[in-house]
Amino acid sequence: MTQVPCALTIAGTDPSGGAGIHADLKTFQELQSYGMSVITSVVAQNTTGVQAIHHIPLDMIEQQLESVISDMPIHAFKTGMLATVDMMRIIANQISNLDAPYVMDPVMVATSGDTLIESTARDFLREQLLPLTSVVTPNIPEAEYLTGEKITSLEDMKKAATIIVHELGAKAALIKGGHLQEEAIDFLYDGERFYSFAAERIPSKNTHGTGCTYSAAITAYLSKGDSLVAAVEKAKHFITLAIKHASNLGAGNGPTNHWGIREEKNRYEHANN
Repeated sequence: MTQVPCALTIAGTDPSGGAGIHADLKTFQELQSYGMSVITSVVAQNTTGVQAIHHIPLDMIEQQLESVISDMPIHAFKTGMLATVDMMRIIANQISNLDAPYVMDPVMVATSGDTLIESTARDFLREQLLPLTSVVTPNIPEAEYLTGEKITSLEDMKKAATIIVHELGAKAALIKGGHLQEEAIDFLYDGERFYSFAAERIPSKNTHGTGCTYSAAITAYLSKGDSLVAAVEKAKHFITLAIKHASNLGAGNGPTNHWGIREEKNRYEHANN
């Protein structure tokens, strides 16, 4: 019997469906990896911003983790919004013995600009969680915080990646270049060499949850046995099409289209029939 790939996400919620656990599970399903989740925070948010945050009690986070880990296969997992130090300690303890790739999306600020993590938790994430990761996927503001370096160019992105790997202890770093006013180029550094992933920059306000979706796609592909380089390459294609085919939902930064890859295929087939 063929083994079903299984992916776990540990993150906060988004009732509007564009980010967090909701985006992760949609992405896992679209890429045919069985999705599981542990909820860390219930977030009242939408395309215009974050209205309220309620953190799940620590014992309940721990119980969720134990329930999943003790019973289900986990072929890759990711973390998103981890808001407090105590929350991170529990998660670090639970995942330290998991024999599966760990993708960290170091969520600190929502697309709307709202802060999602305590300042003390940022330091714990950098010093204690980061060394456990198989790959960390910061955007430029997050990479600047992690490294303490200003990033204004492609070379700065590469420098940040080397610091994250060689000084902070991550096995690999994917620095996303979406905040630079150039071609949408991301750099992956695995400790030995750089890999670049370029895509057309798509002018769109519908970017709510892009970091969640991108890292979830990497996690899904890793759960299916892809190498890290292959997983990032495929995930870059996935998120590009998710932005390209996004619908204009909500009054703010709308969500991406988690079935954009199917939409692209359908339009291509229709145009060639």
